[in-house]
Amino acid sequence: MDNDKFISTRLRGLSHRIHRFFENSPNKKKIDSITGTHGWIIAFLSCNRDRDIFQKDVEREFDVTRSTASKVIDLMEQKDLVRREHVSRDARLKKLVLTQKAESIAELFEKDRTLLEETLTMGFNEDEKKLLCEFITRMNDNLKKSVEEE
Repeated sequence: MDNDKFISTRLRGLSHRIHRFFENSPNKKKIDSITGTHGWIIAFLSCNRDRDIFQKDVEREFDVTRSTASKVIDLMEQKDLVRREHVSRDARLKKLVLTQKAESIAELFEKDRTLLEETLTMGFNEDEKKLLCEFITRMNDNLKKSVEEE
């Protein structure tokens, strides 16, 4: 089988194109001080303003280890993008809160993410978009299950 016929090769290429899209996106120059990872976390926090988000939620959402999430969040704190705040029900828990600086970045990032979604799904109808999301979720679940079985 030719290498370009492997689904994994195509997905890896798509992932790289998505990364390059954001690196060259219209608003990237305005928010050049942040990495793509920081942008995704800011967007995640912004989309979940209605609930408390903790480091554990970031680990789960982005499928990263505790140490990776901790390092990224520490760096985001240093860059004044997030702060950790105690929650009243448990002093040991610290929720992640966007700073004012990150709030403006969230708006710009959301514009670029919307443009990316529109570009990626150009020519797709709603049923096709839904089916694609289901396929990607199944592939992700398959990989998770495979890793857990090892």
